[in-house]
Amino acid sequence: MNKSELIKTLAEQKELHTDDAAKIVNAFIDSIKDSLKTGERVEIRGFGSFKLKEYEGYTGRNPKTGEVVDVHPKKLPFFRPGKELKEYLNK
Repeated sequence: MNKSELIKTLAEQKELHTDDAAKIVNAFIDSIKDSLKTGERVEIRGFGSFKLKEYEGYTGRNPKTGEVVDVHPKKLPFFRPGKELKEYLNK
């Protein structure tokens, strides 16, 4: 399922106009992104949690050329599924 399919499903299930459903989905996603950007952990009970992992920079190699490359420090989002989601998927 992609974002547009999620918007369509929400609109159909809750009998909303597609534009209203898109605003809801976008607000939800933007809230998660904003919270992660400020370093907050986002937990959705019964679904899972999102947090930001910070990685140090390091010296790596380009696998094609063997050239030495500096990899800059980075932050990546990490999702951990909740217990209820795991149980639901493994019924």
